[in-house]
Amino acid sequence: MLLPIVLLFVSVNRIFACTSFIVSGRATKDGRPMIFKNRDTGEVNNVVVVEQGELYRYMGITAFSDKKPNDIWGGHNEVGFAIINTAAYNLNGCKGKDTDHDGIVMRRALEVCRTLADFEHLLDTLSKPMDVNSNFGVLDSEGGCSYYETGDSGYVKFDANDPLVAPDGYLVRTNHGLSGCRDIDSGVERFMAISDFMAEACREDHLDCQYLLTHVPRHLTHGLTKQNLYDDLPKDEKDVRMIPFLDFIPRYISSSCLLVQGVAKGESASHTISWTSIGWPCASVAIPLIIEPDMTLPSIVQRDETGKSWLCTKSIAQKKKVFSLSRGNTRNYIDLSKLVNANGTGILQQTAVLEQEVLRHGVEAVGKVRKGKPVSETLRGYYQWVDEYVKTHYPQD
Repeated sequence: MLLPIVLLFVSVNRIFACTSFIVSGRATKDGRPMIFKNRDTGEVNNVVVVEQGELYRYMGITAFSDKKPNDIWGGHNEVGFAIINTAAYNLNGCKGKDTDHDGIVMRRALEVCRTLADFEHLLDTLSKPMDVNSNFGVLDSEGGCSYYETGDSGYVKFDANDPLVAPDGYLVRTNHGLSGCRDIDSGVERFMAISDFMAEACREDHLDCQYLLTHVPRHLTHGLTKQNLYDDLPKDEKDVRMIPFLDFIPRYISSSCLLVQGVAKGESASHTISWTSIGWPCASVAIPLIIEPDMTLPSIVQRDETGKSWLCTKSIAQKKKVFSLSRGNTRNYIDLSKLVNANGTGILQQTAVLEQEVLRHGVEAVGKVRKGKPVSETLRGYYQWVDEYVKTHYPQD
């Protein structure tokens, strides 16, 4: 009886499978580094929190059920340190191993780290085994931008600022580490997809925040088969077309996406921004979030009276229209007409239009903050507008 139980534990936990990239400031148009994560998890209800840590205030994404919170799955702190991760199942030997402390390590890092050197010190001094298996993507206000492929006993650093490691200034990771046991690589199809996407973005001079933020979590080209779902669109949302939907960057279990944009040389570390899309990214909108003195956030990304996020809850309801079947393996199929169609009325298309306006106002607010306008006043006005605008214009259930 023991073996089936163990296998079930592994299969359940390995749904924690994300797609990420990091970009050095030497490669971006504005000189600001970026780290990005499209989060895949069975815990699809997520919220944004702002907390006072031991040393620093931080902002991050956590599961709505994690009330303290114990685990943070991506975020930044008030001194410009930021972190994301992807589970890397090959970093603790060729048998693979699931771990419990990845989110705890990220929370702790946000509480006490200012620089990449601080993070390395944290990893060096944690009790071993660390009970982690993650590609940690990290940036700081000094221009640092690296992956740390981290297992129970240590880590290997991949520096996006090193031309020998990252010739084009960026790196990508899904669910295996390049320093681990390559016989059990996981997330290969998405690794191929994000690699292809980033190579093209680099060639086309699109390594900028807005482009990557709005395109990567909705990328509908399969990394292995090269199938592009936009090539043969249904006429409209009534033209039902059921198709297999496996191992694209957006998935049934995608629960949020986060792009943390660091600061350029000479800018205040407090201007680090978490561009955050809470909920299913194909049915959510990205909102720029900055840690400010009052620690305020838009209400739609925080816990409401149910303990969940309004925006996350709405996006899950929209997702159910796309994944309209639920028996057995039918969950691996979508009605493409409800996601995207030639008439432009798909859920992804409607929310993308909504997001354009949210981001247009967001860029204006961020610009004012960077020019020295009062942070709390500027953000409070923007967040209030976001709450009202999104609730008014979000697609109907």
